[in-house]
Amino acid sequence: MNFTALGVSASLLPESFYLAGWLGLAFLAWRWLMSGDWRQLVEPSRLNLFLGATVAVLALWQIRAGIKPGLAFHLYGVAALTLMFGFWRATFSGVLILLANAAFGRGGWNALGVDALLVAALPAAVSWGVFRLLDRHLPNHFFVYVLGNGFFGAALSVAAIGLATTALMSVSGTYTLDYLLTHYTPYATLLISWAEAFSTGMAITVMAVYRPAWLETFDDARYIQNK
Repeated sequence: MNFTALGVSASLLPESFYLAGWLGLAFLAWRWLMSGDWRQLVEPSRLNLFLGATVAVLALWQIRAGIKPGLAFHLYGVAALTLMFGFWRATFSGVLILLANAAFGRGGWNALGVDALLVAALPAAVSWGVFRLLDRHLPNHFFVYVLGNGFFGAALSVAAIGLATTALMSVSGTYTLDYLLTHYTPYATLLISWAEAFSTGMAITVMAVYRPAWLETFDDARYIQNK
């Protein structure tokens, strides 16, 4: 049985769920093309940074554990990608990682759409939403950026994956809700979220201090100068 980064196999869910996943992924691809965000990758320096970050997160996703098919635990790094590149390229990076996993036999092609929505688009959307909310309503301060986005945003993005996976597996009838709430959800939404918050927060802090140009959502003039 083949597993993706999330652990959804080609026979774990009803076929209608996989079809819905592919339709959702096709819609996201169309919106990304229409947004023009792909033009940011034309510049060689940005492309190299994007590919390097994608490979780094791909390596991170290989360190994982699971209790049953579809119920995997690992760090995601999508919040960091979102702060570096924004929602669209972070989602695209996640899809590339899933494609690489499938190409190397660590994932099933049939589940690519579902996984892309759950472990790429969803955490990127949550992280981007937190960034926009804090940017609009809180002062532009270095610690607001790091703690709010790097720690809180990352934790919330992973908690969203855990809750969405719980809902998906329960609604599809793959596992009972009681089993999920006992053996999966608390660990996916609390334990992994804390680890994600710590690792992402540290990475964002280092980049903000030493490589601020790597963070497209960070601006020295707004967050550091005259503070």
